[in-house]
Amino acid sequence: MKKTALLIPIFVLLWLSCAGQVEETIMDYQKVRIKELNIGVQTWTFRKFSFFESVEKVKALGLKYLEAYPGQILSKDDPDVKFDHHMNEEQMAAVNRELKKAGIRLASYGVVGFENNEPSIRAVFDFAKRMDIRTIVAEPAFDDFSLIEKMVKKYNIRVAIHNHPEPSKYARPEIVLEHVKGLDERIGVCADVGHWVRTGVDVLEGIRMLRGRIFDIHLEDLDTFGSKDARTVPFGQGVTNVHDLLAELTLQHFDGILAIEQEQEDEAYNPSPTIREGLEYIDGITYYKGYEELISFRHGRYSKHGWNHYGPGYFELDRETGVLKSHGGMGLFWYSGKKFKNFVLELDYKCSDPRSNSGIFLRVPDVPVSDEYIYHSFEVQINDAGKGIHKTGAVYDAESPRVDASNPTGEWNHFKITFKGGNIQVELNGKEVIDWMAEPRGKVADIAKEGYIGLQNHDWDISVSFRNIFVKELE
Repeated sequence: MKKTALLIPIFVLLWLSCAGQVEETIMDYQKVRIKELNIGVQTWTFRKFSFFESVEKVKALGLKYLEAYPGQILSKDDPDVKFDHHMNEEQMAAVNRELKKAGIRLASYGVVGFENNEPSIRAVFDFAKRMDIRTIVAEPAFDDFSLIEKMVKKYNIRVAIHNHPEPSKYARPEIVLEHVKGLDERIGVCADVGHWVRTGVDVLEGIRMLRGRIFDIHLEDLDTFGSKDARTVPFGQGVTNVHDLLAELTLQHFDGILAIEQEQEDEAYNPSPTIREGLEYIDGITYYKGYEELISFRHGRYSKHGWNHYGPGYFELDRETGVLKSHGGMGLFWYSGKKFKNFVLELDYKCSDPRSNSGIFLRVPDVPVSDEYIYHSFEVQINDAGKGIHKTGAVYDAESPRVDASNPTGEWNHFKITFKGGNIQVELNGKEVIDWMAEPRGKVADIAKEGYIGLQNHDWDISVSFRNIFVKELE
């Protein structure tokens, strides 16, 4: 079942092309740089234990997120008390204390059945609000979601429709999509990929079909496709194609929770070793491990929060895709959230014209209030028409690139820039173009030990676009 290059169905391709999301008809997921996604556990995995014991097991796995299901014993010391939305204030306070002590966030709650009346639905939303739960996972028996939509608007809490295997009502993604389309954008999907595999649903087709509506994932890898008797295996060893799933979620800018859920029923089954082995696989395929994304993504939208602009022109942000596009110049769009000392900076850029001119400024020492910053910080150049120390990949006015590694105009390029101590290394599209022990040279009079990162908008009539801006700080 492993697929590394998939032909996107034509109806999906047309829809995504209209949304400006697809540039090629073939998606090679092996080329996708997978982001570090939010991974947690659905406590159904530890249903043989109490909720409080589950919290300890999730902590032991090194995970920070949890999705709780209604009906689990709260504490082994009092088996008559269940974790659900009927807990009293004292019990909820005890839950919050245990979560805080473990450093774990209760991100979602479900699967909840919902009765089709306002008091029943409101009780769940009240509980979610008190517990600071972001997403309610539900599987309503009714078709009219008007009361759910009313509560979603009132509480600003998302509802994700979950799928059990056939003959469950929502077993197939097209049925879920039919129920949520046209409703408030905070009503979406919890895609249980294990149950999709049991039903015989292609996981990648389902994820692409529900693009923009996926708030939560129940993550499980299985040894057999299309069988209710399929067995759980560590991630990467089964038919779910976890690599390509995470690559597709990266492309969709997924910001929900990947809640690990194992359905094994063996009396002696211990989920933790299988989960640990699977997490090692996920770590191995995650490219941006330990990175911070500088264009923040929250609640389904990108934001320029933390960024400022000095000088003429501006950068326009597409809040759906996270693409920045320069307008006018000459100015500097700089990240004010923190100064960076030793770091790896990675980003994609695309030129609109062979004459496009821009650059990435490193360690800008002070808040830019004049053009003085250009004399105290190095710029990695973007200028395919330039030569030598002014060509793409150069440290501007100081060090020439070893090779020309730019992609043709109109295609995305990838920079990996490492600045550690006084050493600057630049990789362009996987080729090393600079490895230089920096010294004052050209226009740069001195080198700061730490500073801000900035993007240049240079020309009034030619734009440069940026996306996927990630930084990892180094010792």
